[in-house]
Amino acid sequence: MASRTDNRTRAGTPGFQAARLTQAREARGVTTLLSLAGLLGVNTSTVSRWEDGTSSPSSEMLQELARLLRVRPAFFLRSVDETRGAVFFRSLAAARKRERGRQLARLEWLRDITEVIGHYIKLPKVDIPDLVGTEDWRTLREEDLERMATELRHHWRLGLGPITNVLTPIERAGIIVACDEMGTTNLDGLCRWSATDGRPYVLLATDKMNFYRRQMDAAHEMAHAVLHRGVAKEELKSNFEVVERQAFRLASAFLMPSETFALAAAQPTISRFRVLKDTWRVSIKAMIHRCQDLEIIDRDQATQMYKYYSARGWSKGEPGDDVMPIQKPRLLSQALSMIVDEGLRTKEDLLYGDFTLSAGDIEGLCGLPSGWFESKTGDVVPLQIQPRRGDNKLGGGEIIAFGRK
Repeated sequence: MASRTDNRTRAGTPGFQAARLTQAREARGVTTLLSLAGLLGVNTSTVSRWEDGTSSPSSEMLQELARLLRVRPAFFLRSVDETRGAVFFRSLAAARKRERGRQLARLEWLRDITEVIGHYIKLPKVDIPDLVGTEDWRTLREEDLERMATELRHHWRLGLGPITNVLTPIERAGIIVACDEMGTTNLDGLCRWSATDGRPYVLLATDKMNFYRRQMDAAHEMAHAVLHRGVAKEELKSNFEVVERQAFRLASAFLMPSETFALAAAQPTISRFRVLKDTWRVSIKAMIHRCQDLEIIDRDQATQMYKYYSARGWSKGEPGDDVMPIQKPRLLSQALSMIVDEGLRTKEDLLYGDFTLSAGDIEGLCGLPSGWFESKTGDVVPLQIQPRRGDNKLGGGEIIAFGRK
């Protein structure tokens, strides 16, 4: 049986993209070729040849792959993003290879979704100033990062006060952001510039998340997009701690500008930080760290505050964490709703004509409610009123579908 199956697969599918198979397998957590081969009932060597591009599956096996990996068959025929730049994973050292592989695949799916949306909606242009310029990113000092944070706020016209929701200016700047359950606490987020469309893409974790942590994680990934576009994979491996430290410093300075936050935290105590948390929209722990950066407190004072912090179990959840609702990215969900509301495409057209991913994947990555593709949109078919017998004065009339306000 295996031999007949293997002979059948050698006929191949024209245009099959081997990288798509690897991508879908990793996105679904099928970690080995052996596992996928077992599910398909073929030899491992057959799947290996599909993934290295030396052969391709038959149309029948393509259908089976699509069913098992929950994508449309056309998914395997779409070209892939040729980006070769570094991917910035939070907590890279702790995250396992399979966890990183899954989230990288999901990040690439986010770009696929954005590409489809971009056919119908004019997305914000990328508006990220070149703050590094000709400098070597490895030589950036703390004062450079503080200056860059101020310049970035000025460029985006944010002033120097607290940022209510950091996702808003990030999305306005053309950065595509999505949230995803990563299945591990070892990954907080990832960021990558796409060479295909020249945009940065950010994926944030939803695992054990709260509003204040989301603020810092989003700002951290934004900082990678601002600072580290030119960093190569090899450079990231050998300079990971430097890269992460720079991103955290820029994110902290962006959320808590030295000019204004230093005045607000002039008398630093845990009680004071609890009050400032609601105003500055950052965690107490982030404020302790920021005060040490700004030399408002010294190392010993910070250590004492961290001990107090840990003793009260705040590492698992700070006071007030459950008060603020978690903010979600809105750009893609609003864009898809606009496409449907304006009659550019129906939900069915999008799902079965444009997208090659499952409804659940699209809804999840776009921040849409589960079942959005199945819910009715209020489409009305134009009809005419049938004249009543003996009433020649009554003409036909169209039923008009009113749009939402």
